Amino acid sequence: MRLRKSTAILRRYGLLLFPTLAYAMNLDCSDIRDNKQSFDISALGSPISVMASEDHSPSPTMTNTTFTIDICKPLRKAKGIPKEEDCPNGSRVCGIQRVINTFENSTTFEAAIPIAGQYTLHGGTELDPQITRFKTSSSPSDREKEGFRLQLHGPRYPNGKNGVSHRAVIEFLCQDKAEQKGERDLAARNGDDDDGEEEDHSATGEIAHDGHGGTLKYKDFALVDETKVLSLEWLTKYACENTKGGDDSKAKGSHWGFFTWLIIMYAVLLQSLSRPHSCYLPRYVSLLILRGLTEDGCSIFLATAAYLIFGSWLNYNRYSARGWDLVPHAETIRDIPYILKDWMRRVMSTVQGGGSRGGYSAV
Repeated sequence: MRLRKSTAILRRYGLLLFPTLAYAMNLDCSDIRDNKQSFDISALGSPISVMASEDHSPSPTMTNTTFTIDICKPLRKAKGIPKEEDCPNGSRVCGIQRVINTFENSTTFEAAIPIAGQYTLHGGTELDPQITRFKTSSSPSDREKEGFRLQLHGPRYPNGKNGVSHRAVIEFLCQDKAEQKGERDLAARNGDDDDGEEEDHSATGEIAHDGHGGTLKYKDFALVDETKVLSLEWLTKYACENTKGGDDSKAKGSHWGFFTWLIIMYAVLLQSLSRPHSCYLPRYVSLLILRGLTEDGCSIFLATAAYLIFGSWLNYNRYSARGWDLVPHAETIRDIPYILKDWMRRVMSTVQGGGSRGGYSAV
């Protein structure tokens, strides 16, 4: 009877760990793997931005879209920016559009476009990373490259029936080989100058340096088969198949620690459930914190502690988080006051509104 009850409690509260588990297995930058080839791009795990401009001549306006991407973790909310002018929590790729009027010398916010991310609380869209190694691709042009293509999926935007799905496609190219190929292509173009054809510069995109000797280039943001696709090209040494991006011993140790901590947490929880009147914790902790708690209360406490400890450990080791960002789902927790505020505003509006005028007041 005791075992059956303990199993039921474990099933009820042990599931608290699974959201963090799923989050951890979403995309591992230290082990981007396809066809037994692994790439470590964890060194590139920080926000980087490129901008695309669209001229509306003869109108004196132009649209600038800043695309910000963080491969390894969700983008952090910018301080001092209104919530409606930023992408939702969980975004990995975000586009911020602004309209610039050169005649009036003014800048106006246009849209915040969530292109890719894990939007569990915003429609349930999954990041669903898809990796294609160029050397094993079915495309002959891909097999001439070294590196891999990464596809990250996003939600429909804007919300409603008029929205379209979004996706980011990033080509990680081995920097050495890409530069050698670029030099050959440049020499070939110079050899064709006698034909009198004018060179086309329309495909040139903005280039941003990643701080590790590589560059990120904007290529296109267009509708492809009813999906708005952002295409980027990342030249980096970490896309070369003979380059390691991190310390192998550290990576192996982190995987062992992952399962070790998981086993320890469940062992502590199971041990506590097998004891009818106390938690499996040091006596002074039980006296100070858990005195008077029932068995269910003790189980809830331990499950919550396991969730917070494991989630914080994961954020620290995998994403180098610090401070408040260590807490699992910190961005969602930060939004709770705003959610409650909006809810209270709606309740007050419902209570105070209405009447014979249908919500309208006399002028």
